[in-house]
Amino acid sequence: VQLQASGGGLVQPGGSLRLSCAVSGIIFSLNHMAWYRQAPGKQRELVASISTGYYTFYADSVKGRFAIFRDNARNTVLLHMNSLKPEDTAVYYCNARRFDTDYWGQGTKVTVSS
Repeated sequence: VQLQASGGGLVQPGGSLRLSCAVSGIIFSLNHMAWYRQAPGKQRELVASISTGYYTFYADSVKGRFAIFRDNARNTVLLHMNSLKPEDTAVYYCNARRFDTDYWGQGTKVTVSS
């Protein structure tokens, strides 16, 4: 199973980034997909998720700024991040879950700084 996250980088406050996670080795359409993040010295936290039925959830801190999408044809989950703030700086991880089994990607670093 592989979850390959990409799209991180350095962006100025107010800017945008598009994260992508390409998934292989599982039946993507049967998995609940999510993005988590972990800032230095902090615990990993859920940022956004999307169910197999396309229901979405967002952490309060990113509502209205981030959007999660899934493309079952391409086995890909996306996170569109707008109006980025310095507090969004973290390593972002892609997660796939089915029943009680979790799979994680290697993470992509996002730095929001002027």
